[in-house]
Amino acid sequence: MNENALNANVGLKLRGLRLARNIKQTDAAKDLGVSPAYLNLIEKGKRVMPFPLLWKALRYFDQDPEQFMSTLGEGRVDEALAKLLDEPLLKSLDIDPESLQSLSAEPKLAGTVAALFNLYKNTRTQLENVLAQLNAEERARTQAAVPGSTAASGAGMRFDYSPFDEVSDFLQSHHNYFPELEEQAEALRRDFKLGRLLTSPQLVPLLEERFGYRVRFESAASGSSVVRRLDPETQELILSPDLTEQPLKFQLATSIGLMVLDREKLVERIVGAMRTRHAETHRLIKVNLANYFAGALMLPYGDFFKEVERTRYDVELLSNLFGTTYETVAHRLCNLSDPKRKGLPFHFLRSDIAGNISKRYSGTGIKFATGGGSCGKWAVHLAFLNPSQLTRQYSMMPDGTSYFCFAKVQLQPIEGSIVRGTAYSIGLGTHAENAKYLAYGLPTNDLRKDAVPSGISCRFCERTDCNQRAAASYRFAFSFDEYTKKDCFFSPLLVHEAGRNGESRAETLDKSARRRNKGEEH
Repeated sequence: MNENALNANVGLKLRGLRLARNIKQTDAAKDLGVSPAYLNLIEKGKRVMPFPLLWKALRYFDQDPEQFMSTLGEGRVDEALAKLLDEPLLKSLDIDPESLQSLSAEPKLAGTVAALFNLYKNTRTQLENVLAQLNAEERARTQAAVPGSTAASGAGMRFDYSPFDEVSDFLQSHHNYFPELEEQAEALRRDFKLGRLLTSPQLVPLLEERFGYRVRFESAASGSSVVRRLDPETQELILSPDLTEQPLKFQLATSIGLMVLDREKLVERIVGAMRTRHAETHRLIKVNLANYFAGALMLPYGDFFKEVERTRYDVELLSNLFGTTYETVAHRLCNLSDPKRKGLPFHFLRSDIAGNISKRYSGTGIKFATGGGSCGKWAVHLAFLNPSQLTRQYSMMPDGTSYFCFAKVQLQPIEGSIVRGTAYSIGLGTHAENAKYLAYGLPTNDLRKDAVPSGISCRFCERTDCNQRAAASYRFAFSFDEYTKKDCFFSPLLVHEAGRNGESRAETLDKSARRRNKGEEH
């Protein structure tokens, strides 16, 4: 323990002893023969405590000197505060142990901080529950007011409308195509004579020569997962040495994108006077535009579009031709909206094995549920059943709209472990009639027979019979009859299924009983 830490520890422990005995600082200073101001500085660790005064203080507080000195290195922290160290919010604030230990010397303050933090957590949970309830009620009112409307369409206030939803709507309003970024990426490729296959050693000189940034590799602090840090003040790009070639190349290209956006003030030009509901939305848009630029730099529109048409949208082959990942190619297919060289419309989904969707884009007009969750019949989820193969299917929505969808699982283990690494399913879909243009397309003579009945999500699905239902739909009254069993409990019981002449089994039995009782009376 260094001298400053030792002084702080001695002062904090003496302060704790004084407060535990309910002795005022002025009284203790008088009994010890020092000024209150001097004792205050000692308790705060700002003055060295002479040994004679320390022995006198230990006798005053009836403490054994040897035991006291042996505990100086323990750095005991108040138990209530120590528990809060594991809270994600406090971790994000990076409170160091010394600050926490200083707070522990104030028992009442420490207890107040812990109580306020727990109150905040409870209030936050209650607020989320209220917002979810308000959102459900708003959707129900929208459906009642507009017959035939889809609850997931986003009408109404949408209390769950997050910054990510706002960014998704922004991208779709631009058809996920930004010619300014395409031009900037093409100019860089031309200036540095870059070929089709980009490598990280080619991108590093580009950063240094065009933008004056130095690239260096440095491991993040223990417990941190930061892989890239761009420092405009020192003009350094710091990257994790654990990045393999593909993610390294993408991080370099994204960093170049951020510099281009800043230098050319492209975010302001592209976003314009757009008003956003969330303060974070503009920064998230900037991140998405930088990622878009990275895709445009690695997969130049003209060359990529030519190969897309030649290979008939063979994502795996395209990723090999351009030396990029399957996911990067899938993203880029959703950017082909140049009026002169327009590709097929696609919707894009990235899902984990638990069904959580972390990325989505609707270029086909398909509606995604905003509150999380999706249909278990979708290819993007079923792909996990055969992670080494491409999963393909036709899907038909309740309104009759049909799509051709395909998905592939991308595994990235860490230390040989998928549990420690990541497992995502990358899904793409287009209108069913476009399947014939795809290398992955499936033949069909009867689309209604071959398509898998699916929906948006269980909560908003209009299907009355689905064996995969995980929840009742808001589109129906949750009706059931204990005497009638459907293959899935959450499927609504229709009138003609409930019993004779639309009566439930209970009503039928009740009438039979009344007739019997009436016969007995006669």
